[in-house]
Amino acid sequence: MNIKKLRIVAVVMLVTLSFQLSAQEGKSIEGKWNLTISQDGKQLPSWLEISHSGFNTLVGRFVYAFGSARPIAEVKLNKGKFSFAIPPQWEPGKRYMEFEGIMEGDLLKGKMVYTDGKTYEWTGTRAPKLAYNPQPVWGAPKALFNGKNLEGWHAEGENQWKVKNGVLTSEKSGVNLISDEKFDDFKLHIEFRYPEESNSGIYLRGRYEVQIADNKGLEPSSIYFGGIYGFLTPNEMAAKAAGEWQAYDITLIGRRVTIVANGKEIITNQNIPGMTGGALDNNEAEPGSFLIQGDHGPVEFRSIVVTPALD
Repeated sequence: MNIKKLRIVAVVMLVTLSFQLSAQEGKSIEGKWNLTISQDGKQLPSWLEISHSGFNTLVGRFVYAFGSARPIAEVKLNKGKFSFAIPPQWEPGKRYMEFEGIMEGDLLKGKMVYTDGKTYEWTGTRAPKLAYNPQPVWGAPKALFNGKNLEGWHAEGENQWKVKNGVLTSEKSGVNLISDEKFDDFKLHIEFRYPEESNSGIYLRGRYEVQIADNKGLEPSSIYFGGIYGFLTPNEMAAKAAGEWQAYDITLIGRRVTIVANGKEIITNQNIPGMTGGALDNNEAEPGSFLIQGDHGPVEFRSIVVTPALD
């Protein structure tokens, strides 16, 4: 073999080896990650997904402490370090959020430059697999709202929630309401009403928001009525007009969710990819509270009944 052919073979081998090493690096950080961002004295739950696209490109999705899942056009990988940038969503300012990180063992760690230019540290653990039991044994239904007072619930801050004529009421934007009791797998029946243009939500295990909003007549969307916020889109828009009483019947087993809205099955046995913005924590393998969103607009509830799975 002459020198020219040897050089060509060597170049091909080096390129192939480079691709292989890059692919191995990429594979190690691929997957779903539960992030904790240390920001202004708070530990903010967030979520990251990294996957491959084509031969040698990494892409992803990211959920910040609020807002919906947003796409990452490219996750750049260089000598064990990765980085990406995303435009602001509901964050203040126009600066991109910039992330860089490394993998240590089976953990991620890194820094985030926020839209205000400040830098914060974050850590990440792999999102756990949640077991799915196709035939759970259900316990007895339990009313989480007694129609009299806020027993069994606590507010995140200065409380604007009241009980009026047997109805749990938030007359203005204020704080969220959280159940004292925590649940694993369950069936939930919840009845609610809102005025025009209002917006609320019910967080399952405190981590996955089912959107409650005045969206009658709109095309279904993951950020509209009945959607798992930013992740799962209903197969039809089942919202009634503002001012009418409405109901969700929700079954959550592991990550699989089924939602019946006003008698129509709009999401059927779908996997929730990860936590939505506003999650209480990222401890997905543990039972969690219900969280009723009260920081967006007025809303009322008159029935909240949960049926827990016994095994």
